[in-house]
Amino acid sequence: MKRLRWPRRLPIDPYVLLLLGTVGLAALLPARGTGAEVASGASTAAIALLFFLYGARLSTREALDGLRHWRLHITVLACTFAVFPVLGLAAGGLVPVLLTDPLYQGLLFLTLVPSTVQSSIAFTSIARGNVPAAICAGSFSSLVGIVATPLLAASLLGGTGGGFSADSLLKIVLQLLVPFLAGQVLRRWIGGFLTRHKQVLGLVDRGSILLVVYTAFSEGMVQGVWSRVSPARLAALLAVEAVLLAVMLTLTWYGAKVLRFGREDRVAIQFAGSKKSLAAGLPMASVLFGAHASLAVLPLMLFHQMQLMVCAVIAKRRSRDPEVTPRPPAAASRTAVGTGRRSG
Repeated sequence: MKRLRWPRRLPIDPYVLLLLGTVGLAALLPARGTGAEVASGASTAAIALLFFLYGARLSTREALDGLRHWRLHITVLACTFAVFPVLGLAAGGLVPVLLTDPLYQGLLFLTLVPSTVQSSIAFTSIARGNVPAAICAGSFSSLVGIVATPLLAASLLGGTGGGFSADSLLKIVLQLLVPFLAGQVLRRWIGGFLTRHKQVLGLVDRGSILLVVYTAFSEGMVQGVWSRVSPARLAALLAVEAVLLAVMLTLTWYGAKVLRFGREDRVAIQFAGSKKSLAAGLPMASVLFGAHASLAVLPLMLFHQMQLMVCAVIAKRRSRDPEVTPRPPAAASRTAVGTGRRSG
């Protein structure tokens, strides 16, 4: 029997450390009064900018070309927006024994957000899977999630998730969908500029999300929501999320086999169908949950780091599967470079 070899360096995402640092700053120096109003206005503008950039970067032609592999994309979407939410609803039985109601609401919201793009591509490439399919699957998931996530949240979370109403859905349309569509319309004129300045705009992306996190956690501190969370509850949340991730990784791998997908497609389905996007989820939670967003995004932040570490191990093991044909060094280098140029 093969002995499990852990990678020498597990991927502790530096950006997650920045997020945790931002949470610490909000705990020590939360925005109050006029400062809170300024931070809230800046956060709203940052969210609109994020989704404008998402829309401007998504290649409509690439997405349409990917429709040829429709069975794979439908499978990933079903995992992301059907299987995940069902498991999230099932976790409701853990309240109040393991989870408090606010933590459960955050866990349920986690199951509703779209899949990742960047890390799905990276892990699929490492595991020698179908990289083009992972690119398209992640892009479709992000596109569908702009509409599906708010609608699912309004339906499944209802009035318990921070006061969902027609006004909440209107905010989603104005802050997320309208900027996204504007980005798609203007892509033909600004797409080249975005490509040439991808690194700088990446900093804008991440800085915007940090601002959203600071504003949400500041509101949470002022409202006193963190006094309701104990270390035992956090440990229980981590355990529940570990089980959730294990179930999804198992279902996506063996379920894809039952559906008669080849190995490379199964790899893409596993990595695109088992993960959740921190970049998309944080702004959505800020709009949907308001002052309750700090607890709502905590499960997503923890799950994000957990999925990176676990999927890194799996990807390395998949790359050594007996049925994998070794790529020539030059081809492998080209694939790695091409993957590194994608944005998530």
